Amino acid sequence: MKITAMSAHDVRFPTSRLLDGSDAMHRSPDYSAAYVILSTEDDGVSGHGLTFTNGRGTEVCVAALRAFEPLVVGRALDDITGDMRGFWRSLVSDDQLRWLGPEKGVMHLAAAAVVNAVWDLWAKSVGLPLWQLLSQLPPEDVVAAIDFRYIEDALSPDEALDLLGAASSVKEQRARQILAEGYPAYTTSAGWLGYDDDKVAALVEQAVVDGFRHIKMKVGGDLDSDVRRAALIRSVLGSNGVLMMDANQVWGVQEAIAAMRVLREFDPWWIEEPTSPDDVLGHARIREAVAPIRVATGEHVQNRIVFKQLFQAGAIDVCQIDACRVGGVNEVLAIILMAAKFGIPVCPHAGGVGLCEYVQHLAVFDFVAVTGTVENRMVEWVDHLHEHFRDPAVVERGRYRVPTAPGYSIEMLPSSLEAYAFPDGPMWAAPEVLVG
Repeated sequence: MKITAMSAHDVRFPTSRLLDGSDAMHRSPDYSAAYVILSTEDDGVSGHGLTFTNGRGTEVCVAALRAFEPLVVGRALDDITGDMRGFWRSLVSDDQLRWLGPEKGVMHLAAAAVVNAVWDLWAKSVGLPLWQLLSQLPPEDVVAAIDFRYIEDALSPDEALDLLGAASSVKEQRARQILAEGYPAYTTSAGWLGYDDDKVAALVEQAVVDGFRHIKMKVGGDLDSDVRRAALIRSVLGSNGVLMMDANQVWGVQEAIAAMRVLREFDPWWIEEPTSPDDVLGHARIREAVAPIRVATGEHVQNRIVFKQLFQAGAIDVCQIDACRVGGVNEVLAIILMAAKFGIPVCPHAGGVGLCEYVQHLAVFDFVAVTGTVENRMVEWVDHLHEHFRDPAVVERGRYRVPTAPGYSIEMLPSSLEAYAFPDGPMWAAPEVLVG
């Protein structure tokens, strides 16, 4: 099967109208995606991938996607899957494109979309959901997909092989278990910063009815407002519920420590992104100062090297992988295995456009083929925009239903691609639609 064409699309949803997704750093986001389709000689099989964006600037990521076209079109899928590490390096280490990174920024976001589209294509070609394809691969093949350059001082190929090999005899049992039970979820849908108190209270009440015990709120605006909202959510959630907080990088190190000394009275289980995602030592200092509150981060960590440093420095308690902030499935595999070696639970970042669809596969793979536990592990759930996907993520009674359709669950409906195309799709062509 040969990849015959690649198309890139700018798709945006006007979520700023209702302040869905609003936080301390993103006051009026329009959830968006730079979306790629890999066409093949088989008209019935195509690979789909996206990288999540927030509105303005998506066109830059789309341009970056198109820069990868000569490196992908014309290649046979078997040749790519026979050397996934080599394919990954051909994108992130191209001698000209690398100058625009390396392995970070817009080019890395675009590379993630292309890499994820290839994995989607591979999974569809063998009729398996991505988590099952990954879980059924021999440990040697998973290790062969990972680029250990820059991280071998923290995780060697032999160590990765040992971690995966230890689960080989129990993978089928674990797969049956997670299919029956589902994967634990927490919800952020109730806690957006732009929602008024009445809406927050009603959404928390509904979340509890829907089976969620873990709820996350956004903080980092005005501290008095954070205190008021935290008290409100805690009163509705009750003492047995688990409250998490997310500052979305808005604080400096000292600010984060001072704010959490005030907010600790509401018993937060973690503080997420308390400062810049690049500040490894700052995270370590915050973690020491706010314990026993956990420190979580990862959605904006740009590559496996920074994750390596976070682990080595003892800077985080929770690893939040993102399916397309780092360079797609290959790099996520490296991070999952490093987290396992360092004993750090992985709680994937989701929400946005397609991120819930993506990361459910990664979490299930982690359970089936690596850790075998869901203790202190859960996947974020945001109840927005799932209706635009052919195989949308589903959460029931606070648990993800494990996907069974072939692929990476990221294929958008053609009608949605057309309606929300920016700037000429019907949802954007009318000026009254544009808000924020």
